Amino acid sequence: MKAAARRAWRRLEPLHGMIYFVPEATRRYSELGLTGRSGYFASRSAPLGRASADVVIATFYNFCPDLVRRSMNAVWDTVTPEQVLQARHDAAAEALRRAGIHELPDFDATLDLARRAAESACEHPQGRPLFAAHATLPWPDDPLLCLWHAQTLLREFRGDGHVATLLTEGVGGPEALVLHAAGGDVPTPFLKISRAWPEDEWAAAEERLRGRGLLDGDTLSPEGKALRQRMEDRTDELALPAYRALGEDGCERLAELARPFGRRVVDAGLLNLG
Repeated sequence: MKAAARRAWRRLEPLHGMIYFVPEATRRYSELGLTGRSGYFASRSAPLGRASADVVIATFYNFCPDLVRRSMNAVWDTVTPEQVLQARHDAAAEALRRAGIHELPDFDATLDLARRAAESACEHPQGRPLFAAHATLPWPDDPLLCLWHAQTLLREFRGDGHVATLLTEGVGGPEALVLHAAGGDVPTPFLKISRAWPEDEWAAAEERLRGRGLLDGDTLSPEGKALRQRMEDRTDELALPAYRALGEDGCERLAELARPFGRRVVDAGLLNLG
């Protein structure tokens, strides 16, 4: 079932992930007086309440602390968590409607399966602080936002498990990014810009990984590939409490249904990393 659950999450994940890139979000955060990266950090941490920069550093894990502190400086003097959450929801609904997600066939069936998995995840909040905060939010009335909220819960559930795995393996924030970049999944310049680690700290993380035999030059060594696979496997295992409610057949069905949803998000340009 682990492979089916991973496919279900991965194929529907663009539905959640687009909120970090769409202009609707930038505009709505700007209307609240949030500029730069403040909108991102405030909106994702808002379920925690008036979270401090240190709490965001701890729960988001791989962002340079200086970036977080700059971005969170005086945020809660400018907006309330409730205001920024409303802006985030409004932006998500606007962007997904622009892509026509609500018009796709099998919308209701996809929502039913995703919500069942998300509600199952809510029965297992222990050790998952960022997820648990999101799980306290009420389910939206709008079915389109319900689907987005379901996948948001599943993403944060998986994300907290991944952080636990990184800690267990002794992989810090910058090391996790270097391994990710060396694996070729995400362009290195994007990770450097978005996480804002200074070049000397990025280089120091590379050296630490070379010292552990995990990098061969700028690419993963056999040991590095094995570590990354072990961490992904463990993350998949820790995500299973959510998807067990569906069973293997339900996970396979969700993975099948989710494919056009993720593809529509990508084709509509909602995940433009540029």
